Amino acid sequence: MPKNAKLVALRGRLVEAQEKLLMQAADAGALPSDKQLAKIADLEAAIAAVEHMLDDKA
Repeated sequence: MPKNAKLVALRGRLVEAQEKLLMQAADAGALPSDKQLAKIADLEAAIAAVEHMLDDKA
C-alpha cells in the first residue's frame, strides 16, 4: 500500500474515532468529562498532522 494511501486510511480511522467520541458526548446530554475532551482534542491534533503530511505530498 502506498504511503499516501496509508495516511488517508489513518485519517479515516482517526476521524471515525473522534466522531464516535463526539456522538457519545452528545448522547450523554451533559458536558463531556475532561478526559473525553482531551481525547477529542488529541484526535483533532492527530488529524491535522496527517492532513498536513498529505498536503505536503500533494
